[in-house]
Amino acid sequence: MFPKNTWYVACTGNEIDDKPLGRKICGENLVLYRAAEGKATALEDFCPHRGAPLSLGRVVEGKLVCGYHGLEMGCDGKTVAMPGQRVRGFPPIRSFPVIERYGFVWIWPGDPALADPAKLHHLEWAESPDWAYGGGLFHIQCDYRLMIDNLMDLTHETYVHSTSIGQKEIDETPTTTKTEGDQVTTSRFMENISAPPFWRMALRGNHLADDVPVDRWQICRFTPPSHVLIEVGVAHAGKGGYDADAAHKVSSIVVDFITPETETSHWYFWGMARNFQPHDKALTASIREGQGKIFSEDLEMLESQQRNLLAHPTRSLLKLNIDSGGVQSRRVLERLIAQEGQAAPATAAGAA
Repeated sequence: MFPKNTWYVACTGNEIDDKPLGRKICGENLVLYRAAEGKATALEDFCPHRGAPLSLGRVVEGKLVCGYHGLEMGCDGKTVAMPGQRVRGFPPIRSFPVIERYGFVWIWPGDPALADPAKLHHLEWAESPDWAYGGGLFHIQCDYRLMIDNLMDLTHETYVHSTSIGQKEIDETPTTTKTEGDQVTTSRFMENISAPPFWRMALRGNHLADDVPVDRWQICRFTPPSHVLIEVGVAHAGKGGYDADAAHKVSSIVVDFITPETETSHWYFWGMARNFQPHDKALTASIREGQGKIFSEDLEMLESQQRNLLAHPTRSLLKLNIDSGGVQSRRVLERLIAQEGQAAPATAAGAA
């Protein structure tokens, strides 16, 4: 139910600075750690000696040492050494292609022969000094596709986030959705409205008046396997809206990297990249705190939704106009998963 021949965020770089990290991704139990010269590495979380989780071990001089009997693993999945034992005949464990970029460690859980660094999305904001980023991680007990649905239909903000980013105009303003290749885009533009509390705070953070009418926009972009980047912002009304000069607006990209763990759980790497006052660390912290509270409201709703769906597996769900972004995103996923399924037998036959 998830594509595997693609790049997912496995962790942030600082999660593996001190010790190995165990994490399940797309049903695979992995151990992530820093090998020689700090290289981010991912192996199957399984010691070939007695099957202990390698994530319970430690890293010594770039080698992953099992915490059970001291077996040492190389970053290629082969056993390097073990006290009092010859290890030449030890079976290798699986290693996974890894890229560390943009502050994240990305993993390819599928066929390593197909892993192509060029297929990793380019995040221009992550390499520019004109942008600041702050974010976090939630472990959420629901199907990763429910989170995609949630992010591609922001109508729920009026109700779930009524005290921060929600407002009635979101309900009242229609969206447009289009699919171009594998990317799905849903857009909503609101004119001459009041800024909700979160955006009033952002306006003040950019030294702009927060008590005047604004034009607001939400442009949600889904790209496989499960990434949703949302352009959001407000500009003083009548100054050009989305295209307003930077002196009259605050705009950001809501960053959502959704990594499946199992069929009913995922890792949610959330954050916001902004191109105003990028050196203001206090503002970054304030926005991050506000975002964390907003996303925790999503968490409660989504986990409750998942429990309901598991309790009633045969019940059909409605598909309304507001669901078009999520519906089209799921169609892209279904197509890619089907393509992987068709390619797998051919690959196996070629190997035979």
